[in-house]
Amino acid sequence: MDILKNFRRNDVIVLLLRILILYLVLIITQGVFYVYNSSLLGPIHWADLPKLFHGILKFDTISIFYLNSAFLALSLLPFRFRVKPWYQKMLFWLYTISNSIGLIIFNLIDVVYFRYAFKRVTIEELHFFRENDNTGGILFKSMGENWYLVLLGIALIALMVFLYKKICYEGSGIKRAVVYYPVHTLILGLGVALYVFGVRSSFDLKARPVTMSNAALYAPNASQTSMVLSNPFCFLRTNISKNFTVLHYFDDAEAQAIYTPYHYPNGEFAHQIGKKNIVLFVLESFNKDHSKFLMPQVHINRDGFTPFLDSLMQEGFAFTNCYSNGMKSIEALPSILISIPSYQTSFPLLPQSIGEMEGLPSILAKEGYSTYFFCGSSEGQMGFEAIGKMAGINQFYNRSHFKKYNDGKDHSNIWGVWDMDFLQYMAHQLNECKSPFFSAVFTLSSHHPYDLPEEYAGKMPQGDNLLQPCVAYTDLSIRKFFETASKEPWFENTLFIFVADHVNSRVAQPEKNTPRSHSEILYFMYTPDHSLQGISHAVTQQLDIMPTVLGLIGYDKPYFAFGRDFFNEPQRKKVATNCFNQVYQCLTDSLSLYFDGEKVLHVYAANDTLQQHDILNLNDNRQKESEQYLKAVLQYYTSHIDKKSYVIPSGSRQSAR
Repeated sequence: MDILKNFRRNDVIVLLLRILILYLVLIITQGVFYVYNSSLLGPIHWADLPKLFHGILKFDTISIFYLNSAFLALSLLPFRFRVKPWYQKMLFWLYTISNSIGLIIFNLIDVVYFRYAFKRVTIEELHFFRENDNTGGILFKSMGENWYLVLLGIALIALMVFLYKKICYEGSGIKRAVVYYPVHTLILGLGVALYVFGVRSSFDLKARPVTMSNAALYAPNASQTSMVLSNPFCFLRTNISKNFTVLHYFDDAEAQAIYTPYHYPNGEFAHQIGKKNIVLFVLESFNKDHSKFLMPQVHINRDGFTPFLDSLMQEGFAFTNCYSNGMKSIEALPSILISIPSYQTSFPLLPQSIGEMEGLPSILAKEGYSTYFFCGSSEGQMGFEAIGKMAGINQFYNRSHFKKYNDGKDHSNIWGVWDMDFLQYMAHQLNECKSPFFSAVFTLSSHHPYDLPEEYAGKMPQGDNLLQPCVAYTDLSIRKFFETASKEPWFENTLFIFVADHVNSRVAQPEKNTPRSHSEILYFMYTPDHSLQGISHAVTQQLDIMPTVLGLIGYDKPYFAFGRDFFNEPQRKKVATNCFNQVYQCLTDSLSLYFDGEKVLHVYAANDTLQQHDILNLNDNRQKESEQYLKAVLQYYTSHIDKKSYVIPSGSRQSAR
């Protein structure tokens, strides 16, 4: 009995207490995560807490075990030198450094990052920051704005160290070697078994490893999935060097009968405007609710923040029910330019994204278009040039080109040249472009940190948040661009397209913080000669832009695209898909459906803006059709990524679903 008493006090209990400290730290960071992002996550009801905490405990265990694999193994080695001061000091520093970075710093970064990407930090962000030359500036700016989180992080590290040192380790009370080594070897074996159970949540070795999408099983709704997750689980489970999982739900004939990314235009176009010049504005963080034209109920007692764009919408063709196919800028460009979405991993960051493809610019180039891309950031900073080249763009203009044009003067903030100056530069450069031309521009000034040039600071309309004056500034910049461009001969024969890259979390209607509303974006087309006018309330998405443009110019050759020609493919389902919190979202005019890759988790009516009433019903035909459609999309998507092929395969049968 004395042996067991000493053993419990000196070995197992010490290790368990050290691990319990980490659960305490994680619970605190998750509480802060919710408080900071409560307007986005929505209320948590008492009835949901048991299931929610079950999920949190499960994913926290995996995070702790992943990060502390070496610490746990070294703590359980069946050797007496574990009691040596040098060994215990080594364990202390291993524990302190790894958990300070992995559990405290990473999870506090998640607190802030979630507001901008609606997801936790994963391996994708590491790839992005490696290629971004202003990462340091962004990081220090964010630390300054969230200084209280920096202080909290320091306090949590101090608390963790304090509690660790309070737990003294004196060594095993077992003196006889013939007992010590067998007992501690057995403990090591039990520890390994518990570790396997902890990281897999099952003793069944045939069970599938836990994935990020499994968190949806414990969250009351799709918005709160990130509450269940924690790092380093999210970071390690999204190592994109691993093999891509191909989803298979149907045989080829069944899948093609439901959906296909293969388009075969028949040469008959309901809407056609001819081979006009095309100027595409990709607008940073232009939520739908910035516009009074699109959402008058938000701006009853004030003007909106896009008065000029609203005026163009009234004279052009407005899509009032458009959704983004990703949550980040790097996911928007492939969706818009190549009609390839991003789901659980950003498409450009997949190794398989380097494959055979034909984007909108490359197709237009074959039709005689010259192709250009404008962005006021430094070369390579945003990764846009790489995506543009994949899509088929030939000529790029960036910050360095602007400086040469502007006698070496650089009017910029942390992200790049201010929109007002850069769009004037673009208007000048378009005069040199050979018609017909395709030109895309990515605006920057409505991005965090939401500052403005000195001459405009404090002079833009003030709204509900810091973003909206910046949106108003970009809207004014576009107005000035139009004033300049309208004097040029190419202007009248041009199709202008305006679409947001993604939704910013700073919405004017906090009560609408649902996955569906977090995808609603501004999108419309405008032609100065008024050859394209109207309004549609049907669901559309960024993926539809490429097919729609090809239809408008009368392109009649087969092509590959995950979207639909809005005007000329009425047989295709009006739907938008994306991935929110690692759960697939399928949006139609009538419902919002959430799918984890295996089963449907939630379904809400489209007009249930708060998503409070789950109407999941396996016998509902609308739900079945949407689920089948989403599965077919995912099957084609993953199979083509696996093949690294984004073109129509030779010998494929004609279909136009």
